[in-house]
Amino acid sequence: MIEFALYLLLGAFVGTLAGLLGVGGGLIIVPILVAIFSSLNFDANIIMHLALGTSLASILATSISSVYSHHKHRAVIWPTAFKLTPGILIGAWSGALFASVLNSDILKPVFAVFELLVAVYMLMEIKLNQHQNTPSIINNGLSGSVIGFISSLVGIGGGTMSVPWLMWYGSSIHKAIATSAALGFPIALSGSLSYLYTGWGHQHLPDNSTGFIYLPALGGIIISSIFFAPIGARMAHNLEVKKLKKIFALLLITLAIYLLK
Repeated sequence: MIEFALYLLLGAFVGTLAGLLGVGGGLIIVPILVAIFSSLNFDANIIMHLALGTSLASILATSISSVYSHHKHRAVIWPTAFKLTPGILIGAWSGALFASVLNSDILKPVFAVFELLVAVYMLMEIKLNQHQNTPSIINNGLSGSVIGFISSLVGIGGGTMSVPWLMWYGSSIHKAIATSAALGFPIALSGSLSYLYTGWGHQHLPDNSTGFIYLPALGGIIISSIFFAPIGARMAHNLEVKKLKKIFALLLITLAIYLLK
């Protein structure tokens, strides 16, 4: 029960952050799950794989309500999302396949470095110049593949990459976030299925696992995050979001240092 309570608290925290700051929970979910799984003495070689697969599976469930909400406000640029999706599906599947041949000692620093880069990006508040050129079919395919591959490799919904890419090609911040939420679904779908496939029947899986997806953690995160995301969205209207983003960036740095130690 204590273990499941931790997953509920984690889901509540990342759900609130998602509603408050518009960021996905993978950057928080993965390192926290690593800490919990380590305390439970799960096999050290697959702890990161379980954290990554479980994170993507939780994003798969929670992204549905997010996409529906954005769609109701007609903010999703569906033609762009559809053009990027084939590459994303291939990239996300490949990212998990690649992760499966690496052990946790390699995946931890890979994730930590990515998390540090995201934190620096948020702290510096980098502004991108917009390009009005429409990306070509090849550009869409390659961009989608890269976004999907990296997102699956680090267990996130891809917003940290897809939002800047969409803004680069002329989307407003609002429509970029909405379209990124729609892209998070195929990333999570293909990535979590790949982690399910690569981990199926692994001899060192803990009980209650399906491939590299740990079901108790998945259930707890989904249950509480769905309830707390609307609370975070309401809080966003009353709080200084810019300052909170800097605090969030510092939290990412702290989690990255934990994984690197």
